Amino acid sequence: MFEERFTVAPGTRLLHIGPHKTGTTALQGAFHQAREELARHGVVYAGKGRQAKEPAAAITTADPLTGAGAAKKALWDAFCAEVAEAGDRRVAISSEFFSQADADAAQAVVKGLGGTGVQVVVTLRPLRKILPSHWQQYVKHGLCESYEEWLDGMLRRPPYDKPTPDFWHRHRHDTLLARWADAVGSDNVTVVVVNDAEPQRLFRVFEELLGLPEGTLEPEEGGGANRSLTRSQTELLVRLNCRLRELELPRGKVVREGVVPQMQAYKPRSGEPRITTPAWAETAAAEVAAEMVANISALGVRVIGDLASLARRADGTAEPADPAGIPTAAAVEAVLGGIRAGSALASSRQTERSQSDAIEDRPVRKVTAQDLLRVVARRARGRLRRRTRFSG
Repeated sequence: MFEERFTVAPGTRLLHIGPHKTGTTALQGAFHQAREELARHGVVYAGKGRQAKEPAAAITTADPLTGAGAAKKALWDAFCAEVAEAGDRRVAISSEFFSQADADAAQAVVKGLGGTGVQVVVTLRPLRKILPSHWQQYVKHGLCESYEEWLDGMLRRPPYDKPTPDFWHRHRHDTLLARWADAVGSDNVTVVVVNDAEPQRLFRVFEELLGLPEGTLEPEEGGGANRSLTRSQTELLVRLNCRLRELELPRGKVVREGVVPQMQAYKPRSGEPRITTPAWAETAAAEVAAEMVANISALGVRVIGDLASLARRADGTAEPADPAGIPTAAAVEAVLGGIRAGSALASSRQTERSQSDAIEDRPVRKVTAQDLLRVVARRARGRLRRRTRFSG
């Protein structure tokens, strides 16, 4: 099915579930910065941040039999109450973390958001473009496998769940759509095919869906894009992850909030090699994509864009070349990010110690339960560090 124009009815909850690496960061940034303009046109962008990550993660991972699960359920219930307060206004909700939902969680999401008034939107890009983007995202979170090793696990080794078991749960797009079609009905599922050659087109489609004037959604001011790393940068990060694992050292905030963001801020020089998918993997991905397109067509969901483009093969695929080395400027940025994050972490710990010392000087009867927990946590961390140091 091919359809270019469609606007949801007032009172609809438009739930964009991603998945990852399909233009979600740019779209969420556009929604977040346009909140006031959206409100003037009767549209609410639910949540307080750029995306509804916390509520989405809560409902897709909550175990009601545990205390943590109950807390997550409470977070999700509060989010649903916020959505309900919008009444007959259109509500936009976006988080790629909804794509993590299994069949039961998808049913729970739809029920929590109002049931029949929910319209699910899935943005899709060609699988061959998602593979390198997702591999590097895994690397940013600690993966040690090279691109070729990861591709081998995802495309050649059944059941295709190592080293990243969640990849196909998110990106077997036909089964993802089937799960949500079962939860909300095929008539209430819309596929938006992303065209990288027309990045503004994604904004225009969502404006149309929500009945917004053209130009309401625009790229986020000041950036916010989740920029890809070069091949050499990613290789450096892979090696760093492996060394940290070998030495049994935590990655923590220094890598996650220091090294990685600083590496993304680096502007590659012209000609620096990007991540290239080998020909065998391009062929395997095209075969999987063709099967997914056929299955999606049979679901009867609404499609905006060219569904067949998801399975088209790349022209002139080149075999990847090993990077000769990382440019000095890029390496400097990575080290700088680690130094900055380490300094900020040390400063934060010093502040925490000062606050804890001040608490300990007060009579117990004047100390709140929360402050007591901070003191206990600080002492526990100190004992753990000393035990680790002496045991080495």
